[in-house]
Amino acid sequence: MLAAGIVFELMITLSATWIYVAAAGRVVEPVAVPEGSTLLVLGSLVSDGDPGTYVRGRLDTAVDLYRSGNVSRIINSGNGSPDAGDEPAVMRAYLHAREVPGEIIVDDGLGLDTAESCRRARDVFGVSSVVVVTQDFHLPRAIALCRDAGLDARGVVARCDCPVSGQVRNHVRELVFAGPRAFLTILR
Repeated sequence: MLAAGIVFELMITLSATWIYVAAAGRVVEPVAVPEGSTLLVLGSLVSDGDPGTYVRGRLDTAVDLYRSGNVSRIINSGNGSPDAGDEPAVMRAYLHAREVPGEIIVDDGLGLDTAESCRRARDVFGVSSVVVVTQDFHLPRAIALCRDAGLDARGVVARCDCPVSGQVRNHVRELVFAGPRAFLTILR
């Protein structure tokens, strides 16, 4: 039992260190997003055609970045299955309702997790550089995974009108579960 605890703690430490190093200096303020940037907006829960709190914050941030004039393309990456509510379609409709032109929006319905979203941005959509848009608890891991996929990745912290309990839960989930899982992904 002690050995398992030590291995678990080691995985948390290694993954947190990898994420920290990979994302260091790559979270930028919205005004620092370079002209011609491609945003990678990561999906999250949608319900009855409406984006949930987390994805709505990401989309509102993407709208602001688009309006700055520095964004040439937005990739909405998430679960496109009807059972999941077709996250990218909901994301597109939300952006379109806020006057983001459809021709700059690309939907990736097979971005089923963060690592896959990054790989597909490179392999399917031909991107070499992205600005990832997601909340602060998720952003360093997303940047690290995109960099591991060969992308020059930066990130902007998305808005989060989220309950404190949800934010705490997500920070713990990132540290204890998602970070180690991501670290194992890059070791394969």
